Amino acid sequence: MKLNSLSSWLTLCVLFLASAPAFAQPSTESGRWQGKFEQLDQLLPTPNEYRSGSGSPGPRYWQQRADYAIKAELDDNTQRITGSETITYHNNSPDALTYLWLQVDQNIYEKSSMTAKTQTNFVQDSTDTRKMAQDLGLFGFDGGFKIKSITDASGNPLPYKINYTMMRVDLPQPLGPGKSYTFKVDWWFNINDRMQGITRNSLRSGLEYFPEDGNYSYIIGQWFPRMCVYDDVVGWQNKQFLGYGEFTLTFGNYDVDLTVPADHIVAATGMIQNPTEVLTPQQLERFELAKKSFDKPVIIATQAEAIQREKTRAKDKKTWKFKAENVRDFAFATSRKFIWDAMAVKIGDKTPLAMSYYPKEGNPLWEQESTKAVRATLITYSKHTIDYPYPHATSVHHASIGMEYPMICFNGSRPRKDGTYSEQTKWSLVGVVIHEVGHNFFPMIINSDERQWTWMDEGLNSFVQYLTEREFYPEKPTGRGPASNVIPYMKGSPDVKRPLMTNSEEIPEFGAEQYGKTATAMNILRETVMGRELFDKAFKEYAQRWAFRHPKPADLFRTLEDASAVDLDWFWRGWFYTTDYCDQTIEQVKWYKVRNESSPVENKGKKVSQGEISGSGGAMDFSAGPQPFSVVPTDERLYRDFLSRVDDKAIISRMENKNFYEVTLTNKGGLMMPVIIEWTYKDGTKELEKIPAEIWRMNETKVTKVFMKEKEVVRVVLDPQEETSDINAADNVFPRPPGASKFDELKKKK
Repeated sequence: MKLNSLSSWLTLCVLFLASAPAFAQPSTESGRWQGKFEQLDQLLPTPNEYRSGSGSPGPRYWQQRADYAIKAELDDNTQRITGSETITYHNNSPDALTYLWLQVDQNIYEKSSMTAKTQTNFVQDSTDTRKMAQDLGLFGFDGGFKIKSITDASGNPLPYKINYTMMRVDLPQPLGPGKSYTFKVDWWFNINDRMQGITRNSLRSGLEYFPEDGNYSYIIGQWFPRMCVYDDVVGWQNKQFLGYGEFTLTFGNYDVDLTVPADHIVAATGMIQNPTEVLTPQQLERFELAKKSFDKPVIIATQAEAIQREKTRAKDKKTWKFKAENVRDFAFATSRKFIWDAMAVKIGDKTPLAMSYYPKEGNPLWEQESTKAVRATLITYSKHTIDYPYPHATSVHHASIGMEYPMICFNGSRPRKDGTYSEQTKWSLVGVVIHEVGHNFFPMIINSDERQWTWMDEGLNSFVQYLTEREFYPEKPTGRGPASNVIPYMKGSPDVKRPLMTNSEEIPEFGAEQYGKTATAMNILRETVMGRELFDKAFKEYAQRWAFRHPKPADLFRTLEDASAVDLDWFWRGWFYTTDYCDQTIEQVKWYKVRNESSPVENKGKKVSQGEISGSGGAMDFSAGPQPFSVVPTDERLYRDFLSRVDDKAIISRMENKNFYEVTLTNKGGLMMPVIIEWTYKDGTKELEKIPAEIWRMNETKVTKVFMKEKEVVRVVLDPQEETSDINAADNVFPRPPGASKFDELKKKK
């Protein structure tokens, strides 16, 4: 429709809206406005030369570097690791440092650890014996690092102080900007039995004993003193390791020599440097073949070979040499029980290896599924973030929760002893492999602070895990990601809910919140708020900006807005800074049609009956029919002027015989979300209409909007495809479905 002038259109808008009280927007209720669309400027750090307001690293961004040369030996008889590491610390900051902080995370196993001291518990009938014994320190395990010495490059002792899981090393003189310092730490520790302890950390790293053949499998992480991060936001990130908040680490290069029994197979961060010294000629040949196999895995160390190694027990030792560049950590796994398979994956101009290590107890499930899931992960995550940069990604079998490190992760899910397994076990394995391998991207490459912000690695990773499963395993039951799956958490007790912007150690509902709620939030951003094209571009921009750097929450928030031109402050405020939930309601729907003849001015403002459907009793359909309304000007002069314009008359004629539906919506949960309406027409057709969340900006609790439709509407539904995590679908339908009778309710209870 083309109008003669802008003034004609504005006048018509005034006439149209002023004439019908049913179209008026309700005023904001006194005291209810909470500023949910206010900008986050006052909550986010002030942009500076290190981190810009756009969310990108600033022109003077810097970060530290730590290079490690480690020699360690695993004693399979005493279950002990002894090691010596030389650390070269590069001070790229503008500050002079008088001391260095290291993480000594094995100290969480000390009986006097802060975790043990602050553990709460109680006595009840049928108390879990292992849990109580662990809480009371009755296992007798001598855990924690035993520091033998700390010296400078010349062998001179350096003073140090251990504070639970942190260790300060005092420098003989300040380490100035642009300078490096080399020092050496000698240590040993006893390896914990993962199957005995039941804390979250005891499942991350340790040994598993197999009584059937008398052998051990070792998955080893947090096994050497590691440099803390020193950055431009908090200085030293030296929060204590209490068990949930994981690890904040700086990048560097690693040269690692691991001495193990000669019949062990070792998996580790980095690429093996001496394969001819530790592999048999047959294994070496298969290893080279795997580097060219893109369609299926090649078994490098077979099950038959593993069974033979279980029986023979070599008494001599071998040293496996590994090198890793630009990684934030190093972990390894070793056992004589390991089967090993691998295949190549095409990622950009690189061909990293997808690999798996597992004992016979993991077969046939692991041989069939693990490496394929590694491959799927590398492909999908590379598409949504950056091309995978490392030479391999490896999945190692163990019998508990998953845990991640650069290039290597430890994953559970084991078939029954007879080799059979359920669909649930299969999908559990696929899901955990995707999730833990995905951690190579979050936080191993996009290196966020896990000790403080769990959601930045677990939540973002769970989101891309969901995308991977949908692409490669569409038949897999969905987990975290879909909006409907977070509803049980959103409906839960407010006493155990925390905002996502909460320290990792203070969260009761750890998985549902930090993993599930974050994954849901990102999925809603992609599917409902921003759209896939805008979101995918912005999310990839974040990954590329902060790959091999240390992003903070503000860097993510700002980048996604900067790269999309979508104001998301209301979204971050609601989903990340509050525990609000979505509960939109259709309060009422009114049906109107324009009168066929013009109404005199004196009728302006006269109340008319309305074709209304009320949610509280009465007829639950549109049988009352439409009620008429008039377009009446504010005074007679404007009315005559209005009638003299042909275009305006044409507009009125185009409004005749149309159906106008005035919909009143309320927001009970406080979470600002888009409004998604499905209209069902009398002829059976449907229409989906999406309204941005900004509809709530003037009134956060109640809005009214009029829609003009060609056809008669018989049903109105909010969020029909469950995109907004609305916790109560029952009040999203108009007309309301008949409620259950008292008899039906009693019958259901019985």
